[in-house]
Amino acid sequence: MNTNITLPEELHPFRDLIFETLRPYIQLLPREPRELLPWESKIGGLPYLPADREYPTASDGSPLWLLAQVNFEEAPALSPFPTQGLLQFFIYDDAFYGLNLDNPFEQGRFRVLYHPVIQKAAADLQSDFSFLGEARFLPIEAGVSHPLEFKLGHELAPPSDYQFEALLGEGFFEVFGAEQWEVQSRYSRAALSSRHKIGGYAFFCQEDPRNLEEPMELLFQLGSSDQFNCMWGDMGVANFFICRDALQRADFSRVRYHWDCY
Repeated sequence: MNTNITLPEELHPFRDLIFETLRPYIQLLPREPRELLPWESKIGGLPYLPADREYPTASDGSPLWLLAQVNFEEAPALSPFPTQGLLQFFIYDDAFYGLNLDNPFEQGRFRVLYHPVIQKAAADLQSDFSFLGEARFLPIEAGVSHPLEFKLGHELAPPSDYQFEALLGEGFFEVFGAEQWEVQSRYSRAALSSRHKIGGYAFFCQEDPRNLEEPMELLFQLGSSDQFNCMWGDMGVANFFICRDALQRADFSRVRYHWDCY
């Protein structure tokens, strides 16, 4: 497979082992704001929502806000993600952006919705979202839609990933002795995983909250960016995770939401 990944010279003897961790992802490329059809992929703005479906609300009854939606018919195919339908991510407008530290799976202040069939007739869709009012704490600019383009890529396992030692061995960099931290730093730059994306390896400002007892895939990742006025705390990043078998069933009822910052 042809990739643009260049390993540090010290790691060339381990190239085959390292490249066994290569994983595909769909990069999300936000573009300049414009008016979009309700079902188009985007960051922010107003959601696609069928007329017969209730608007997602928090446990206190407050409406949630659309963070992003992805129309899989517009994106490259990536197994085991759906190849059709529309996936949406909603969050709460508070200082924690809806994050529940005690139970990151509980969708009381965030919501993941999947519409397997996309309706396009205006009469079948909701269009009045005036009840949303004004947002105060969102990490994105409320009401502004940034259309998404997509690009298929591949990336290596970063040292911060919870699977890294299982994939490459415990103490992988220790063989380099006093140079281990420098080599690890150079490798981390080659295995950079901070893109906005679907699938692939997650990026963290602090540490991976997952564990090997319950393996979870990266469902969606959105980082801070001046390009579309997105800021998670202090230059942070948000991740949504899902178990692979649930993803294969297109069951998004149990998703882990996490964000951290520097």
